[in-house]
Amino acid sequence: MTGESWGLLALFLGVALLCVKPLGLYIANVMEGAPIWPLRAGSVLERLIYRLCGVDPAEEMGWKRYAVALLVFNALGALLLYALQRLQYWLPLNPQHFSAPSPDSAFNTAVSFITNTNWQSYTPETTMSYLTQMAGLAVQNFLSAATGIVVAVVLIRGLARHTAKAIGNFWRDLTRVTLYVLLPIACVLALVLVSQGVIQNFSPYKQVTMLEPVTYQQQKVDAAGNPVTDGAGNPVMQTVTTRTQTLPMGPVASQESIKELGTNGGGFFNANSAHPYENPNAFTNLLEMLAIILIPASLTYTFGRMVGDTRQGWAVLAAMAILFVGLYALCNYSEQAGNPRIAALGVNEAASALQSGGNMEGKEVRFGIAGSTLFATIATTTSTGAVDSMHDSYMPLGGMVPLFDMMLGEVVFGGVGSGLYSMLIFAIIGVFIAGLMIGRTPEYIGKKIEAFEMKMSAIAILVMPLIVLVGTAVAVSVQAGQAGVANPGAHGFSEILYAFTSAGNNNGSAFAGLSADTLFYNTALGLAMWLGRFWPIVAVLAVAGSLAAKKRIPVTEGTMPTHGPTFIVLLIGTVLLVGALTFVPALALGPIIEHLMLWSH
Repeated sequence: MTGESWGLLALFLGVALLCVKPLGLYIANVMEGAPIWPLRAGSVLERLIYRLCGVDPAEEMGWKRYAVALLVFNALGALLLYALQRLQYWLPLNPQHFSAPSPDSAFNTAVSFITNTNWQSYTPETTMSYLTQMAGLAVQNFLSAATGIVVAVVLIRGLARHTAKAIGNFWRDLTRVTLYVLLPIACVLALVLVSQGVIQNFSPYKQVTMLEPVTYQQQKVDAAGNPVTDGAGNPVMQTVTTRTQTLPMGPVASQESIKELGTNGGGFFNANSAHPYENPNAFTNLLEMLAIILIPASLTYTFGRMVGDTRQGWAVLAAMAILFVGLYALCNYSEQAGNPRIAALGVNEAASALQSGGNMEGKEVRFGIAGSTLFATIATTTSTGAVDSMHDSYMPLGGMVPLFDMMLGEVVFGGVGSGLYSMLIFAIIGVFIAGLMIGRTPEYIGKKIEAFEMKMSAIAILVMPLIVLVGTAVAVSVQAGQAGVANPGAHGFSEILYAFTSAGNNNGSAFAGLSADTLFYNTALGLAMWLGRFWPIVAVLAVAGSLAAKKRIPVTEGTMPTHGPTFIVLLIGTVLLVGALTFVPALALGPIIEHLMLWSH
């Protein structure tokens, strides 16, 4: 790694860690209903929301009722978002008069944004109206993020409470997270982004005259729009010269802020955060990276505060940070090393310069390798899925890191809420393994870990690999799955594996080489996203309900400390062990063999 890479990493982690305690404490106060001024200032609006929705915020729920409320709320949200897309042609704020997406594309998009995945198999600036982008996609960016946070808070309550039958009120939790945490931070971030050049308007798309005309060839089409071929079946090409370019407009900054803050990742434009209207310069790139990690990192302090021992939260944060630095170092090193095939040419100084400069293919010059690989690592260790470079253009090991980040369950900071509750499930598994090794009943923060908790934890951890591996196996075995692959061989396999890993982990980033806007992929990936999101959530809520009902066990000399270096190593080992044993065979068929082939000559 270069000095620039280490410096950017140090700056990023330094600023992020400074925010962990104040924001984590604020979230804990909001969720516990502490008498802080934001809750007092917003109490009138909060009570009005409850009254309009017919909700009694004081009524607590058991885990089953909480799960039903969460599932029904998200299912209704998916139906509304689907309807909004299908009706957008007749709705306002559609200056480009976009027609409705196809039923399978609308289904995939609705599930994608409900599940905090934000996988986009369509081109946003040529598909979605401003109303769909705002009232549909941006709104779900808030609500899906809030859903993840409240599940994490419920699991924390399960560890903090004892002999309790209830774990909270879903409607109160959802309202408070949205109203007091996500909305104010997103508004401030949007204003800062606007100040840096991110656009925010309702203007129709602009036609501008280019400084120089562009000449290119394209296949000729007939009056009906069908491609024209000659007698031999070859395409008939025609030369086209254009002097104008269409610049898309829209309310970008407002969606960009919650896209990053809520670890959603769905871009207003197809190029996502590589587009200058979403991410104009190095400062906004750093700001967006910080926004992605802000809440996931801070929730570790919220966890420690709510269970009454902040050392527990710092231990979880330390495990996340150690894994993060290692993964970033590998990705950055691979890209800085460049392509050995270029160096092997050895014909002139230009080839040597290209090699020494690293692999810049698919990367924006304004971000460089350091800013691109750091963004890629952040976006895939969380559930964001945003990109400021094309992962498909990375070197095999460099592209493997984002893939492996997701395969770990996105617990290295992870998504808002989902990262913490997934890491706590790994902690439960870790202490269970440790308990077996020393011959004691495993405990975590004063709660015995017994058969029910382990069954639910196993479900929460193993659902994702099941979805990813089965989905990938089906896709590579059927013609409909093979048809979307742009590259043959190991790289093509990586594209399919990446798509199902991204969907099953609710990440949403793509390898950018798979044509996924087909009936097969829209349906298969939609099902993977739904199951990958809500199956583990129900299991986590079950664990929370079971733990809340247990008595707290006093600490004894035989109790394993869960806040020291030994526990941090155990937690890291558990995460890596599960990820390695589950996915290394699949990785060997994709990026690993591609790397070996690249360096074999």
